[in-house]
Amino acid sequence: MRFIGRLIRRIISLVLLIACIFAILYLVPLTERVDTNGLEADSCWMSRIPDSVRLNEITLPGTHQSASQFTQFPFFFKCQGCSVKDQLASGFRFLDLRLAVDAAEGGGRLKCMNSFGDCLTAAMPNSPILYVEDVFSQCYAFLDEHPTETVLVSVKQERGSEAVSDFERLLFNAILLQADKWLLTSAIPTLGEARGRVVLLRRFQDASGLGASSGIPFLWDDQGSSSNTALHAATAPNGSYTLIVQDRYDYSNDEKWVAFTNGMAAGAREMANGNVSLNFLNTKGTFYFSHPHNHASTLNSALRNRGENLKGWIVLDFGEPYLARMIYSNNNFLPEGQPFSPADPGFVF
Repeated sequence: MRFIGRLIRRIISLVLLIACIFAILYLVPLTERVDTNGLEADSCWMSRIPDSVRLNEITLPGTHQSASQFTQFPFFFKCQGCSVKDQLASGFRFLDLRLAVDAAEGGGRLKCMNSFGDCLTAAMPNSPILYVEDVFSQCYAFLDEHPTETVLVSVKQERGSEAVSDFERLLFNAILLQADKWLLTSAIPTLGEARGRVVLLRRFQDASGLGASSGIPFLWDDQGSSSNTALHAATAPNGSYTLIVQDRYDYSNDEKWVAFTNGMAAGAREMANGNVSLNFLNTKGTFYFSHPHNHASTLNSALRNRGENLKGWIVLDFGEPYLARMIYSNNNFLPEGQPFSPADPGFVF
């Protein structure tokens, strides 16, 4: 009887432990939502910018790991609280996609990933995988409704186990399903050239030799090391332009904020020279694993308190309309020199 009693207690303890782990991994992330109730202006703010302005000159908001609203192990890998289409409607115009070949599908499709976790279409761990075509369809639907806008899609090969040429082939198979929706160029276009279309930024080598139609090269060395916290922006030559990028993701929140502000200052000086300033606000912290929502809460609050003097392409976790609006309102392209702000009575759509 004593043995049976001990066995029952151990079973109960094991069940409680499994329940706690499940709650942490899957139930806590369900509470990590974002506000998607933005202004009408958020969905079409680019309509006020002249066609002649190049994309690198525009201060625009973006999201990190844009497809990770639902993931495997979401406590560690969930970086956004809403869908890609909702992010676009909220004002974000830069999407960060990490893709890998889905071997379970015979190697013929690219799935969205965050590290080793698959991105999913819903919250439950057995939900279907989110494929790149699903994300592209959300971009197309948004642009059909808002033809004055453009969407910049940065694509990285996440796992790297397949040949780059195979990865590139599968990506372009998906793109060419609706080729008319894309602007495939190796140079930074004007907004007029990009309106109503998706612009590809490739974080992989053009292994297939597609040349100018392979997308804008968007390559830089990994900045994960936290050994020197004085580091901020780095320069990365990408053919016709230089990318000034801050992507320090092993920093504490305080270190990350310093890197962010210093990186933005360095990049702002180069935007007028035809170069691109890319500044990530996300971090995984100094531990081996991360809870993105925890870091985003602190860093997004710091961004909200700063409010102005924002420049470049700014990329963050758990994006919300007021954050996107705060970023894009720093543009100043009105002929009269007025501030670019939805508070302006002339901000009419």
